[in-house]
Amino acid sequence: MSQPSSRLLATSRAHISSLTQCARQSIRPFSQTCQRQADSDRTTSLLDMIQRSPQQAQSAGPPRPGTGQGMGVLQRMIVQDTFAKARNQPTESDRILSEESTAANKAREEWGPLNEPFHFHIYSHKHNSHITVTKPNRGAIISVSTGNIGFRKGKRGTYDAAYQLTAYVIDKLHQGNWHKNITAMEVVLRGFGAGREAATKVLLGNEGRMLRDKIVKVSDSTRLKFGGTRSQKMRRLG
Repeated sequence: MSQPSSRLLATSRAHISSLTQCARQSIRPFSQTCQRQADSDRTTSLLDMIQRSPQQAQSAGPPRPGTGQGMGVLQRMIVQDTFAKARNQPTESDRILSEESTAANKAREEWGPLNEPFHFHIYSHKHNSHITVTKPNRGAIISVSTGNIGFRKGKRGTYDAAYQLTAYVIDKLHQGNWHKNITAMEVVLRGFGAGREAATKVLLGNEGRMLRDKIVKVSDSTRLKFGGTRSQKMRRLG
């Protein structure tokens, strides 16, 4: 074989061997899977985040005001409540609830005796209707009549005026969150006008659903005269 042909053959063999080696390096077995990330690169678990101190939590990521401290206080309260229950002692939660109930009772005492209910006065006659809601100490919460909500002259004594008046009073009580403070309520009826039945319908309807369950007594305070002074003469037409 001549020298040029042998040199060409050697060059082609070297080129083929280099291509084979590159192909073996680029092809990986079918059963080989991708490697998992190292444990140090994984995201920390929730338990590790809870057990870390507030300083470590702030240094590890962006600052979160009060997160670590609030979690520590919650854990401490849970541990204290557990030990207190094991020793048959009052827990921290019971103490907080008792303080809240004591504050509510103090506010209730300022309104009057604890055994005295709130009062829902309905005074209705043929010319007008008046509604007054009072505290147990008889201090007025709201007192309005049909004239205060826009009715004039003869319309003030109608059934519709009394109905809208009662719905207006209940809505005002809801806006002032009185339905949460009223635990017992007495309904006091006076007079035999159209507003008597209208107010009763509102309390028994959808508008009075928040106060209906708190009614403990219904009384009638209509004035009745036994003897007394001489009545006004009857009106005669014609």
